[in-house]
Amino acid sequence: MENHPFKVLLVEDNPGDARLICEMLKEASAAKFKLLYVDRLDQGLKCLTKQTLDLILLDLSLPDSQGLDTFIKTYTQATKVPIVVLTGLDDEALAIRIIHLGAQDYLIKGELNKNVLVRALCYAIERHGMQEKIRSLSFVDELTGLYNRRGFLTLASQQLILASRLKKRMLLIFADLDGMKWINDTLGHQEGDKALIEIAKLLKETFRESDIIARLGGDEFVALTLGKSVSTDDAITRRLQEKLNSQNAHGNRHYRLSLSLGMAHHDPQHPCSIDELLAKADLSMYQRKRGMGREWEGRRTSQDEHTRLSAEGFVG
Repeated sequence: MENHPFKVLLVEDNPGDARLICEMLKEASAAKFKLLYVDRLDQGLKCLTKQTLDLILLDLSLPDSQGLDTFIKTYTQATKVPIVVLTGLDDEALAIRIIHLGAQDYLIKGELNKNVLVRALCYAIERHGMQEKIRSLSFVDELTGLYNRRGFLTLASQQLILASRLKKRMLLIFADLDGMKWINDTLGHQEGDKALIEIAKLLKETFRESDIIARLGGDEFVALTLGKSVSTDDAITRRLQEKLNSQNAHGNRHYRLSLSLGMAHHDPQHPCSIDELLAKADLSMYQRKRGMGREWEGRRTSQDEHTRLSAEGFVG
């Protein structure tokens, strides 16, 4: 284990239980912990936006959230932080379900002592770190650093299940890098790789860390994000347009980067699979391309090359 103190967020509404856990961690000699304590889930979720945490110790029964929903709400906001569930309920079925959804451990208050608690927290941090390393090897696109197709399908499928349960609307954006064939054929595949890396960087700057961004393969990119309203969707495309315009204005190349986009929404009232959502976004992109009927700016293109969408609705 590392030498720095592990920063643990305790979300627990019972002052007596919180005090007991605090005393247990203070007495720990094998590992040092820095404990942050809140007694409501909404306060805990706010901490996630302000603090870098090593672990969340989460009571399921809180004044503003109960049971499985408490874990799901936390997990959707903290996918990169290990979560150990703390509860007074000795419910094996619930414990198995929560572990399957992503929790690192399920601790029952009545069975806790200092050694059990410290061991569980240390193992959870270590195990989560190993899982992240393994996941990065199999889920990440080597060229761009984004998720690859496998990573996207795995994480997005899980996110849609959680969104359906929480009745959250989600937006999937499908993006094609226009003129990729021309770039590779005319300027070489090394220049094509540079263009893909630039687009990946733009997408990372446009979307939030909690959004799932991936390169599906070739010149195809995708992002899955919580979409609260149509205005939110418009704001995302405007932000991407502005960053793309800025990149083209300052980029040292002989062509303009442009993207063709398609969108699809996940309706929690009528849930669908990630494959169905991808198909809808892909169809949306090609329908918009046909509607615009423009060639890729600045270069002669063949019939099978991408046309460019204008700033009226999509990125160019």
